[in-house]
This record gives sequence, C-alpha cells and structure tokens, in this order.
Amino acid sequence: MGKIHKMTAVLETDDASWPWLAHYPDAMDWHADIPVKPLYALLDDTTARHAHQPAFDFMGKKWTYGELSALVDRFACGLKKLITPGDRVGLLLPNCVYYPIAYFAILKCGGTVVNCNPLYTDTELRHQILDSGTRVMVTIDVTQVANKLIGLADACKLNSVIICPMADILPFPTNFLYRIAKRKDIASIPADPRFKRYNDIVANDGKIALHPVDPLKDIAVLQYTGGTTGTPKGAMLTHANLYANAYQMKMFALEMTPGKDKMLAVIPFFHVFAMTAAMNNPILCGIEIIALPRFDVRQVLKTIDKTKPTLFPAVPTIYTAISNYPELKRYDISSIRLCISGGAPLPLDVQETFERLTGCSLVEGYGLSETSPVACCNPPKGVSKIGSIGIPAPQTIVEMISMDDRITPVKPGEAGEVCIRGPQVMTGYWEKPEETEFAMVGGRFHTGDIGTMDEDGYVFIVDRLKDIVIASGYKIYPRKIEEEIYRHPAVEEAVAGGVPDAYRGETLKVWIKLRVEQTLTADELRAFLKDKISPIEMPKLIEFRNKPLPKTLIGKLSRKDLIAEDAAKAKKDGA
Repeated sequence: MGKIHKMTAVLETDDASWPWLAHYPDAMDWHADIPVKPLYALLDDTTARHAHQPAFDFMGKKWTYGELSALVDRFACGLKKLITPGDRVGLLLPNCVYYPIAYFAILKCGGTVVNCNPLYTDTELRHQILDSGTRVMVTIDVTQVANKLIGLADACKLNSVIICPMADILPFPTNFLYRIAKRKDIASIPADPRFKRYNDIVANDGKIALHPVDPLKDIAVLQYTGGTTGTPKGAMLTHANLYANAYQMKMFALEMTPGKDKMLAVIPFFHVFAMTAAMNNPILCGIEIIALPRFDVRQVLKTIDKTKPTLFPAVPTIYTAISNYPELKRYDISSIRLCISGGAPLPLDVQETFERLTGCSLVEGYGLSETSPVACCNPPKGVSKIGSIGIPAPQTIVEMISMDDRITPVKPGEAGEVCIRGPQVMTGYWEKPEETEFAMVGGRFHTGDIGTMDEDGYVFIVDRLKDIVIASGYKIYPRKIEEEIYRHPAVEEAVAGGVPDAYRGETLKVWIKLRVEQTLTADELRAFLKDKISPIEMPKLIEFRNKPLPKTLIGKLSRKDLIAEDAAKAKKDGA
C-alpha cells in the first residue's frame, strides 16, 4: 500500500519541452511522488491520524472521522454478504452521509462504485444499470428517488436494493418533525426480500476483512459520461487513478488544516468533479465536509454564515447565483478563502464579480470524467491567467495534438486537440474497446476539446469538437433531445443547440418546424418530453418557425447557422 507511483514515460521525457516546468509555482512540485494505494486508504489513513476530528456535517448533524469510519466498516460487513469482488454497486443518493459510507464500504469489499444521478429518468437509469451490469443499488427512502428503483427492480434484474432512512441522519428535533411533516415523501419499502433496510445491513460488529486490491488495475468507480459522442459509457477509474487525483488536488489547494478548514459540498457527489474535489480530497486532507442535498442559494448563504467553511468548489452558475442574490450583504461569507470552479467554462465577469463581492480567490480548473477529473488548474498560490484553465497537475502531461493525424504535437500557440497523460487517466471505457481505442492513442487520452498552450504552459480551451451543451456544469446532448422531439407526430424538423446564458453558461434551445396543418405549443412539447428526458435536459428556449430550417450544402440541418442567427439577433437587440 505504500509504494510510490513512478510515471516512467513522463520522467524519461521531462525536460524543457514542457513549458510549465519553468513556471511552476514554488509551493508545488510537478515531479512530486504520488502514492499508489487503495482508494479506501484515504479514509483509513486519515482516521488513524484524526479520529476525533469532525468529518461530516449534514444539516447540522455531525460525525467524527472515527464515527464515519466505523459506519463504513459496519456497512461493508453487511454488504459483503450481498456482493463478490468485482461486482458493480450503484449509488442513487443525494449529498448526505450515506454517500461516503456506502462509497468506501463498496471499495473495502472489492466492489466497483457506479455513480447514478437521482434526477435521471427511468429510461436513463435503466440504461446505466443494465450497461454496467449493476446488481445492487443503494438509495434513500425519499419517494421521488426510491420509487424509481422499486419500479425498475424487475426490468434491471436487481438482486438487492438497500434503502437508507433520511430521518435517521437529521438532527433532533428535525428528524422527529420530518417523519410527521414529510410522511408522504417517505417511500414504502416493498415486502420483497430484495429490498433491504440500511439499519439491518449495519447491524454487526464492523470487523471487516479487507479485500486485497491492486490499485493500478482494480476499478474503483465506473463514472458514466457521454464524452464526445453523446452515447453514455462508463469511464473505468482505478483506485490509483482516483487516489492520485485527490493527492494532486491537495498539492494545488495547499495548507488544509484538520480541525480548522472546512469544505462546503453542494455540488452532487455523483458528479465526478464533486466526488474528487468535495469528497475524496477533503477526506485525504482530514478536513470537515459540510454537505447540502441540493443547491438553494439562500440555504447556501445561511450555511456559510453559520458554519464558516473555508473552501467551496462549485460550478459557475452557483457563483453567479450568489453574486446576483439581492440580500447577499445580510450574510457573512468572509470565511471562504478559496473557490475552485469546474464542470463548465468560467466566464471572466463571473469570476471578477464573485471575487469582488466575497473577497475570496476563485480559480478555474479543467478535467473530464476520464481524468478523475482534474488535469489542469490555476494555482491559488501562483499566477492565475485570465481565460486559462491553468497548468497541468503534478506528473500530468498536457499536449495540443494535430486534429489531422491525431499524433503530432502542434507548435506552441497553435490550436490542437487537448490530450492528457498522467496517473489520473482512466484505463478505458467499460466494455467498449473501439471507443477506448479511439480515445487512447499513443498513451494519450484525447479529450475532444480544442485548445492552445502559451509559452508558460498555461492551457486555454477555445472550442469543442462536438456540439455538447454544458448547462450549469451538466452535459446535454442535442442529438438525444432531437430524437425525442421527433417522436411527436406534429414535428417535421427539429434542431437543438446551446446558446449563451449569463446564469447557466449555456442554455439548451430548440428550433422546430411543424408539419403542415399541425399545431404545438412550447408547454405541450415540454409535457410530451417530461417522461423522456431529465429536468436538466428540458429545453429552456423553444422557437417555432414557419419556414424550413436552414440546411448545409449536402442537405443536413444546420445547427451552426441557427446558433449564428440567434447570436446575431441577440447582438442586434442589445445594440
């Protein structure tokens, strides 16, 4: 467990050809050794040093590292009776203490975590469960979430569904009032042996025999991503990948003090950015996690004012919402010293406004599910360049590769496909060898993003190879939306695409041409799509056109032209 990871390919070629080496911050070492350990060592090692330090705060109820670790071991003991090493176990949970409990317990049993979005439609959730071969799911007893698995248990051939009680993790008297006021929102557990209660799973002594793990080979997490194709696929992240990325983030953030620093976690743990930045990294550093189950700007501000967190990773829309909140001055948020923005591009005006209003440092990072996710970040102590996603993480090589041959590095300052090598890069896509071969060329992971690198080694993203829409940090795939819209009998032509949005970064817009003598309103279309796509994917803007939509020279519907028309109209209206 104590071996040191050596990136031979990197260390053999590290010289002046990597421009960031000459400009790396003094407080950081790009050549730093990165331990190779099972991912659950994050928690075990911290518990050994800081058992009595606060670890987790959920809505005012707290757990120390010793208490959290004991619950993990008890859950692992119960779970071990339900799974075998290598089994995939899905988590369908909001941010709450059950997440790290189940997450690290799965790893201690030799299982693989499959992160699932509680906002998924039944269709999306079913695809992910079946594609991953998940047989055990862990969820919360909130009707809106648990009922999805109750309805899918047969179709997905689930062996077990472990249901965790929300009321049990709330402080008194909130827990008592919750059972009364929210009784209609508490799911009824079916009288079926497949459905198991959390309290029964943890009814043991917690003496777990750890499954031996090969950190470099064993898959810790299947993180589903659409990548550049829109087809959901699981990025296979090893124990070593995720441990390395938490360690790399520690080197970026610097000076986290157990018992003093606190991490506010409002971005959802099922998202790869939150999993590493707001859960794994603070646990490695031994600091307290203050978790909120969803984003509500007033609740976030009240929480900061009351609990005094010092670190706050989030997506740009959250920082925008805080900056624009009319009653911001009522709350003391001066405890926040560092914010790391990820999940979507950070607009300059959002960064400058947030820093001016809060007095904290807001830096932008970059990564993907396939890189665990952090590959680059602007160093909090060092040069932070406007518009840049920063410099490569320790032991990480970032190159701009020719989009023509996908092999040759381009000259400094020229645009190329952003490609990444490093200890945090996935081993491939789950059961998709062709996609893996396409993405991993010559040891490099091809991101599908187009960027440039300046003479100091700072990376700038300039475009995307595909037309993915990123709204509030979430990826939306226009082709999928178009396919669902085309199922409506009144629709003749449909195009979906992203348009700029001051709050979300991008907003999904659809342009529609109806069939002759057909009628359809925006509200009717949204009602039609309600059970076909998730709320995140629901089009915010819908434009009906009487004339055929623009086409390319070969007859394809032109998303590019529609987006350009929209931008021109917005510019004219704003003039």
